Amino acid sequence: MKARQTKENEPAGPLTGPLRRALLAWFDVHARVLPWRMVDDAGRRDPYRVWVSEVLLQQTQVARGRIYFENFVTQFATVQALADAPIEAVLKAWEGCGYYARARNLHRAARQIVADGMPAHYSGWLALPGVGPYTAAAVSSLAFGEARAVNDGNVRRVLARLYAELTPSETWVQEKADALLDPARPGNWNEALMDLGATICTPKSPNCPACPLSAHCAAFKSGEPGAYPAAKKRTPVKAVDAVALLIGDAHEAYLEQREGNLLGGLYGLPIEEGEDALPRLLTRLSAHSPQLLGTVTHSMTHRLVTLHVYAAQAEAPRQTVKERPLSRLDHKALGLLSGQGRLF
Repeated sequence: MKARQTKENEPAGPLTGPLRRALLAWFDVHARVLPWRMVDDAGRRDPYRVWVSEVLLQQTQVARGRIYFENFVTQFATVQALADAPIEAVLKAWEGCGYYARARNLHRAARQIVADGMPAHYSGWLALPGVGPYTAAAVSSLAFGEARAVNDGNVRRVLARLYAELTPSETWVQEKADALLDPARPGNWNEALMDLGATICTPKSPNCPACPLSAHCAAFKSGEPGAYPAAKKRTPVKAVDAVALLIGDAHEAYLEQREGNLLGGLYGLPIEEGEDALPRLLTRLSAHSPQLLGTVTHSMTHRLVTLHVYAAQAEAPRQTVKERPLSRLDHKALGLLSGQGRLF
């Protein structure tokens, strides 16, 4: 199957106006009601709340992200509150949400904003830690009305179907998004595209009869809208075998602070990977009398971790577990003591 490239299938040009009107009219009726879309009496959005929500939603589905968002902005109601908080408190609020570099970058960026002021334009947002082109475009368009088109998975799928493009590159999607952006309502336009992709133009079984753009959609006209875009190649999952040592119990235990980009700043049970992991752990911690508690598995960024959890005896300082930010893998490991995957 080849992507359609002929001019009659191009919705840009003379059709841009009708297409914009159709999508925005649909959005005005069907826009999702979400807590980060609140406006003040003047109809403006809080850029801090917009920013936090966009960072959360990068790797988290809306239903789950909503819970984390409401908890996060309750604990850190302003950018000043976030900047003033210790990083451990920020990670604790993010606990279980994954991709913890997002939380660390939010904290770093909040301190930069407090020092330099809240950016009002795309370039200022792009200069902050952890803010890429998508987030900068989202915040600048939604909170400040700047004409910047977003490019995320939903936008990619909608535009690929609109133009019947099988393999849309990032550059292609951005060019099409820029061309179609409504300069009069850039924030609404961006959210309309994303809402359409999330609720109507879904990856499987798109609801074309309910779509306001079906009259302009080349993939719909092809009779195979679900074929666009072609599925991306998945990154192979790496199997990781590891051992964890529990010295203490589910409430007070010896914990180590993680390093690295994946779980950096979190705490957890001491872990070793690979061959002779248990003897290495016992030696490192001067521990003895290991007893297997059980095995848990957990997926993390293209890795499937199989963790064998042992209880052991050792003279080691213990911490109150619920006071520290832990990964979901560590919650699963500690849950072996009570038969449940998360204790706190």
